[in-house]
Amino acid sequence: MDKIAIIGTGLIGGSLGMALKKAKLKNVEIVAHDKEPSAASKAVKRGAADKSSWNLIAAVEKAGIVIIATPVMAIGDVMKTIAPHLQPNCVVTDTGSTKTQVLAWAEQYLPATVSFVGGHPMAGKELSGIDAADAGLFKDAAYCIIPGKNAPPEAVKTVVGLAEIAGAKPFFLDPQEHDSFVAAVSHLPLVVSSALTSATTGSPSWREMGRLASSGYRDVTRLASGDPEMNRDICLTNKDNVVHWINAMIHELEEYRRMLTEANDQLGPAFVRVHEARQRWLGGSFEPSPSGKAFEEIPGLGERMAGLFVGERLARRSKELMGDVDGKGQKKPADQPPPKA
Repeated sequence: MDKIAIIGTGLIGGSLGMALKKAKLKNVEIVAHDKEPSAASKAVKRGAADKSSWNLIAAVEKAGIVIIATPVMAIGDVMKTIAPHLQPNCVVTDTGSTKTQVLAWAEQYLPATVSFVGGHPMAGKELSGIDAADAGLFKDAAYCIIPGKNAPPEAVKTVVGLAEIAGAKPFFLDPQEHDSFVAAVSHLPLVVSSALTSATTGSPSWREMGRLASSGYRDVTRLASGDPEMNRDICLTNKDNVVHWINAMIHELEEYRRMLTEANDQLGPAFVRVHEARQRWLGGSFEPSPSGKAFEEIPGLGERMAGLFVGERLARRSKELMGDVDGKGQKKPADQPPPKA
């Protein structure tokens, strides 16, 4: 029986566990650990793991894959604790929202006998915790993959397999690109959502004003309902990039304020421009392409994952779920319908 350990059974760790369980990998045991033992136990009940372990060391011993799905600031401590207990050729990955600091921790704490491949699924909800976990959370989402400095192709393919089994689309970046990009499209929205919430709920008129807040206010402030610890860690480990985009946002707000106070004819065209820009994005005009490492540099999932026990099965099951091969790993005729997952 081979072993995957998931450290942290909140929304992301729990959802990833559910997706892997749904894939029905043969002879693979998923073990969950959480600093709150009740959360790990609930992960088992919700179908995100086969069993839970209250002991972090026991959870990772003899594991072929370790997934660290804790708040970002806890990742370094987890790596430092588990490092002496990881078996050779173990693949360690994470789901943290920032990557430069995480890869630095991996290089500092993890032994040379294991491989680290950073991961960040671009998916989430305003709810947090194992109760909000969902096996379909990552469907069609970008899954950022940032290999460590010495990660071999086999380890990278294993994490690609994890992402695709979860229904996500691998997207390769270097850590600096990742942190800059997500600061704009993920972390800035978090700060704006939080700032709007604090500005409005702190008003003396909120008792009456709040009764008028409807779907627009709910949509814009959704991210303020996220896990406060996770949100703090995201900002603190990516502060320079977040500050850069806050400054850009302040500039834009000042422009809107200027257009309003000057009462000129620039406001209408400004709204037209942003309307058109968002419609283009919604229509897929800016389909993301991999930066840094190209997709073709990573061997296809149909190839053997030499030396990694779960990698080959992850790849084969991914192909089965996508309808490319049959249950024996043989390529299917083009006109044969895909199997039911």
